[in-house]
Amino acid sequence: MSVQDIVFGFGAHTSVEDVPELLRLARQADRDGLDVFSLSDHPYFGGRLDAYAAIGFILGRTERVAGLANVTNLPTRPAPMLARTVTSLSALSGGRVVLGMGAGGLWDRISDMGVPRLSPGEAVDAFEEAIVLVKKLSGGGPPVTYRGRHHQVDRIEPAPVPAPPVWTGSVGPKSLAATGRVADGWIPGHAADWLSERYRSSRPVIDEAAAGAGRDPREIRTIFNFPGLISDRPLAATRDGDGRWIGGSAAQWAEELTGAVLEHGASGFILFPPGRAEHDDLSLGRWAKEIVPAVREAIAKAHPVAPAR
Repeated sequence: MSVQDIVFGFGAHTSVEDVPELLRLARQADRDGLDVFSLSDHPYFGGRLDAYAAIGFILGRTERVAGLANVTNLPTRPAPMLARTVTSLSALSGGRVVLGMGAGGLWDRISDMGVPRLSPGEAVDAFEEAIVLVKKLSGGGPPVTYRGRHHQVDRIEPAPVPAPPVWTGSVGPKSLAATGRVADGWIPGHAADWLSERYRSSRPVIDEAAAGAGRDPREIRTIFNFPGLISDRPLAATRDGDGRWIGGSAAQWAEELTGAVLEHGASGFILFPPGRAEHDDLSLGRWAKEIVPAVREAIAKAHPVAPAR
């Protein structure tokens, strides 16, 4: 894996009242060379921005950084229209979009939107079908007729734009297996990192399913949502008693993330502030200007580099 393969980004709040801050942070991230900004997708909350409207607006005000819905609330977004949305955003932005996909979590609220409730198994089936259909409706070619259990289209022309990378927020075994068969990346749920039991027990499910589908498991990246404090001075302990990352100085962050790439095959990191805090200029600036360059430099110097996981 090369330095260019490692993705660094930040997660932002999507409250309507936070719009000025969101736009300012996105422009700062773009100037500072971060790879991706991440927004949540909860359309049943009236105080939140629509994720894809916000992503499109931000992409129009930036030049380099890519946008990601972390993750798309699929039950409220029909797959054929989602395909049109992401390929349009890709065409307009020069490919600066990643498709985050989830099967749906808050079903009480989702059903309040008038969406028929699905069982967990049905939701995962619909999730896998949707990823397949989005890819079929991208990249040109003859009209597509698709007959899935949950999604059907008749003689629909694909967009001439390649499908963006698909990263999932899979958690359960069935969803993890779907990720292995059809997705391009995985964002472990509950901010689990490479030292967590959730990661250790989940990643093999993805790998086994990928191999069973004739894919190289190393093609499926792992990108971590990673909250933590960036402190002025080194912390005595960078993890709590349960082993979860707390944070530390820029040097401690760089050491931790370099190890995650070289020893555990991590492919990317999306910074979130600790708890319910918000990013500030200092922490996001230190992430982009101190920690990220240090990790990239360390990876570039390391030989050999572990394959992506």
